[in-house]
Amino acid sequence: MRLRDADGATVHLAYCTNVHAAEDFDGVLSQLDRFAVPVRERLGADVLGLGLWLAAPVARALAEQPELRGRLRRELSARGLETVTLNGFPYQAFQAPVVKHDVYLPDWTDPRRLRYTLDLALVLAELLPDDAARGSISTLPLAWREPWDRRRFGAAKAQLDELAAGLARGERPIRVALEPEPGCVVESTDQAVAALSAVASEHLGVCVDLAHLACGWEDPVDAVAKLKAAGVAVVKVQVSQALEVEDPDAARQVLAAYAEPRFLHQTRSSADERFDDLPQALASDAPGPWRIHFHAPLHAAALDPLRTSSTVLREGLAALLTNSDCDHFEVETYTWDVLPPSARPTDDAGLAEGIAAELAFARDQFAALGVS
Repeated sequence: MRLRDADGATVHLAYCTNVHAAEDFDGVLSQLDRFAVPVRERLGADVLGLGLWLAAPVARALAEQPELRGRLRRELSARGLETVTLNGFPYQAFQAPVVKHDVYLPDWTDPRRLRYTLDLALVLAELLPDDAARGSISTLPLAWREPWDRRRFGAAKAQLDELAAGLARGERPIRVALEPEPGCVVESTDQAVAALSAVASEHLGVCVDLAHLACGWEDPVDAVAKLKAAGVAVVKVQVSQALEVEDPDAARQVLAAYAEPRFLHQTRSSADERFDDLPQALASDAPGPWRIHFHAPLHAAALDPLRTSSTVLREGLAALLTNSDCDHFEVETYTWDVLPPSARPTDDAGLAEGIAAELAFARDQFAALGVS
């Protein structure tokens, strides 16, 4: 959806399609009709923005075949859909039965990651609406933190330098954003500033994921101010929220329902006790409060005695809209299929309804901040 700020500038709000298990071109087209069009119709929107996730084989096919790129653009337009941003974090198989650490592979030391991201940039350049100011691609924050050393950082830096050079040669302005995440080489705002200062380029910046920011117990106002002071562009924002619990001992049974096998659910206490997955936290005696990297639907109240990091979501959006130039916002709740059964959609219509409700909630949040 296209919104307008107080100065009349366009702000793009999309939902991320990495919630759908599409691994080939036909799968991408199918998800448009199964989910994106019903979401647009439920919202009453003339045009719906999609943060497309294209698995590496699809991105390669599109990059190699101009006629296929043209077809995808036409298929989007015919359905009242548009794309200004791609999610280039997962490489492929993001909805496999078990993902966990595989989502960080290949990392930025591997030439496959560079090739994939350049493929995405080529594809996005053709998908961008003619009047779009620029495109954006979010990517992983270099790598999982282990193993990591100076040599691996040098390899990653060389590839990011090559990426920046490739983006500079592109036909449309496209920026790539490192997305800090708990447990990764770059997980905090300070680490993002340090990493991007080493590969300074107008084509590279940061993607602020508000659930990740919450899990790091970072103050969103301070985080946005740090990025601005360092001259780091906020290229994209993931509009998301984490689970939060004040007293883990009183909530272990409820929390156990979120300890599912597909994704990592990094857990952090306010006292900086760190667990790479929720089962490890549940086996500990770490006191609360905790925040858990489980993207909870934006509009839905979490199951008592849990809550969500909604305060970080609201304060983060306000800070980003007033203290950054970011105009690409993407609702990224990829966890619908692994929610506890009582909260999980049971069919395509239920998922479309949930995504539409999230986007309506986000649209209301923006309207309250003067962006509508």
